[in-house]
Amino acid sequence: MDVARPAIPPEEYPRRWRRVQELMAAEGLDLLVAYGNDRAVSGPAHVRWLADVPVHFEPMAVLMPPSGDPVLACGPESDQYALRVGRIPDVRVLREFTHPDEDYPFSEIEALADIATGSGGLVGPVRRLGVAGRGLLDAATAAALAAALPDAEWVDVEQAMCGLRAVKSPAELAVIRHAYHLADIGLMAASAAIHPGVTERAVAAEAEAAMRRAGAEGTGIDTIVGSGPNARPILARHTFREIEGDDLVVLTMAPRYQGYHGAIGRPVFVGEPGREARRAFDAARRAQDACSSLIRPGIEGWRVEAAGRRIMEDAGFGSFFLYSGVHSIGVIEFEPPIFGPSAKGVMEEGMVFSVDIPVFNAPWGGLRLEDGFVVTASGAERLNDTPYLLRA
Repeated sequence: MDVARPAIPPEEYPRRWRRVQELMAAEGLDLLVAYGNDRAVSGPAHVRWLADVPVHFEPMAVLMPPSGDPVLACGPESDQYALRVGRIPDVRVLREFTHPDEDYPFSEIEALADIATGSGGLVGPVRRLGVAGRGLLDAATAAALAAALPDAEWVDVEQAMCGLRAVKSPAELAVIRHAYHLADIGLMAASAAIHPGVTERAVAAEAEAAMRRAGAEGTGIDTIVGSGPNARPILARHTFREIEGDDLVVLTMAPRYQGYHGAIGRPVFVGEPGREARRAFDAARRAQDACSSLIRPGIEGWRVEAAGRRIMEDAGFGSFFLYSGVHSIGVIEFEPPIFGPSAKGVMEEGMVFSVDIPVFNAPWGGLRLEDGFVVTASGAERLNDTPYLLRA
């Protein structure tokens, strides 16, 4: 493996397939369909995890039989790309993924029923069909898949599939560490670009260019650069607003590298944004330390999040802590397990978490302190060394 640019080795993918087949055996499934589209921001990204193909423009699905190797089903414009970059050598163009108004006279197009249960198909009769990524299915595609296998009972295996990905392999950890390195590069480039008169969009351009040059393939969420009143919402977007003196600028970088993400959030102080902004920053800094100091194998995740939430409440910012402050990160930027006040589950060695302390919808604006941590046998390893206090 190239130390400078780590990657997931090809032999890791068949091991993932066998783990899915163990899940299928436990659930009594005749076939599992892991569906994906190009909603890289919020989709579960099962296709990337199982096939190492970034889904774009057309949907894809991994068709997993109870034994043997899977088939990657895609639209007619994606097959050659999937064969070129993916880890599943059996790639089929699926009729249910074609566009009704488009002709592809030189493509061999197959129906799902034929691939799955036809002569020489993957399986026999499908009575129990496991579906992962079901929430991404549009109504027309869901209807087409249901019509293709009309006797199948659909079993939602989304949570179980995400559970298979929760503990990261050594190769995954190396890739995620590199993604955090890219996030740090982007955040520092953004911080350096901030000054009164520059637009938020120009700052975002500097950050994204720096991350791309360093090897990022894209972002898990849109790069956040929110200044002044634009810093108030949780999900700010960069605009043509010019940054002013005494602004608070919220930055969040979430580059994607080899399918995996890093995520870092910081406020940047331009001049003096005000006493309350500084008080919120100081409290969020203490909350970050409190959460990270508790991370260890076996601890209930909600207890980690509660430590940060308690500090923010005591400082008077509890009503601005608007979402769960601890979530896993991997082939999606925000993936299970997610730990908030009502969450169940414990942390395990090899899991990767983002500790994200939010202060949003405040009268004066908002900010976020977000870092990544891997759970080790003895506690937590911070994945980025980004300075907390940034001034323009």
